[in-house]
Amino acid sequence: MTVLANVTGVAIAGRALLIEGPPGSGKSSLALALIDRGAILVGDDAIRVTREGSTLIAAPPPNTAGFIELRNVGLVELPVAKGPVALILRLDSKAPRFPMETVTRAVEGIEVPVLPFAAGDAVQALRAEYALASHGLPLPKSVQKA
Repeated sequence: MTVLANVTGVAIAGRALLIEGPPGSGKSSLALALIDRGAILVGDDAIRVTREGSTLIAAPPPNTAGFIELRNVGLVELPVAKGPVALILRLDSKAPRFPMETVTRAVEGIEVPVLPFAAGDAVQALRAEYALASHGLPLPKSVQKA
């Protein structure tokens, strides 16, 4: 088990989308926009990941489970979920307009796609959903049957 710092996560249709970036980069704002579209919070600013066979499972962190920090609002409590990690969006204001290749990063020994992602515009949640659909790992068959 590992706790990833500076990572916010949401579950979309059973898959966990992790959003990483430095403080103030827009992780929670993107997560909130995705939650508004039906995603469920996994964790804000920290995610617990555990390897289960060939799948990496993201779950709420033990200390702050259920809370998301909303700038200029404070802490808000929301329902949480867990799920298999499908994609990491790395917030980067200089992200290429068109990704030429998908890189991966080993987390707990499992290769996870990582996509540079410019956050902050009005359709960031919709773009993040398309990124997950286009670049994310599929939902494991063991989860699909559950």
